[in-house]
Amino acid sequence: MNFELEIVAAIVAVAFGVFAFWVGLGVVRSNERSRDRLASLQSRQEMLQEDFSSRAVAPLVTGIGRFAMRFTPGGWADRTNKRLIVSGFAPRFDANSWAALRVLTLGASIVMAFFVQGAVTGTARIGVTALTLLLGFLGPDAVLNRRIEERRAAVERDLPDIIDLLVISVEAGLGFEAALARVVENVPGELSTEFSRMLQETRVGVSRHEAMKSLAERTDVDDLNSFILSMNQAEAFGVSISRMLRVQADEIRVRRRQRAQEKAFAAPVKMVFPLVLCIFPGIFVVLIGPAAIQIVENLDL
Repeated sequence: MNFELEIVAAIVAVAFGVFAFWVGLGVVRSNERSRDRLASLQSRQEMLQEDFSSRAVAPLVTGIGRFAMRFTPGGWADRTNKRLIVSGFAPRFDANSWAALRVLTLGASIVMAFFVQGAVTGTARIGVTALTLLLGFLGPDAVLNRRIEERRAAVERDLPDIIDLLVISVEAGLGFEAALARVVENVPGELSTEFSRMLQETRVGVSRHEAMKSLAERTDVDDLNSFILSMNQAEAFGVSISRMLRVQADEIRVRRRQRAQEKAFAAPVKMVFPLVLCIFPGIFVVLIGPAAIQIVENLDL
């Protein structure tokens, strides 16, 4: 009798536990559905508050980019994302949106080519049409490459001054992060923005080594990569930061002077073609033109 009562009690306990689990699971699912409905309602209200370009144009561009990504070669998305990061366009553009932009510019160039064909006649029509299509196809990459070069030049230009300020701040008694934060506050520019992002990463728990590695990947400048490598080695081997910064400042100054001398030595060679094609013909016209006119007049007499 007692054994039967224990079996019944166990069955009742299991049934009650299953019923409680089922009710609790139903409550959890109901709460999840309520949160999902609230989130969807909130997102819908936020979407209605956005402008037309964010609600209609952006999804269209995203769809075009996804369609264009199907026809890109392997590795193109990774290379494009890296180039966009180096150019500073990464927060606003990714490989998907960049592919959509290239498709849109190519379509615009095709439409423009039709108008050009109607406006230009003769043999120049083919050349102008080809030039229009070429600009539409290669224009975005040209803009991106130009932006990368300008950003690298800006980083190379600001790096010696920033390292000099770091040397002064560290030798005055500040730590490296404090000195870098002081420099970021006082010196604007692309490099200061990247250093500020590096400091934010270290404040949220990223190691200095990883933050500097990410900084090198976002800039891709040889002088800055050398500086970051020296900083990581100094941190690993316990070398004095101030002494290392002083050595890096001298080396970067020397490299910048060498680049300036290289550009100065290359200037005469680059000036040959403009002189021959643009300057010398004008000089010849001014010097020989009056004499040629007089010779022609005398020959006619």
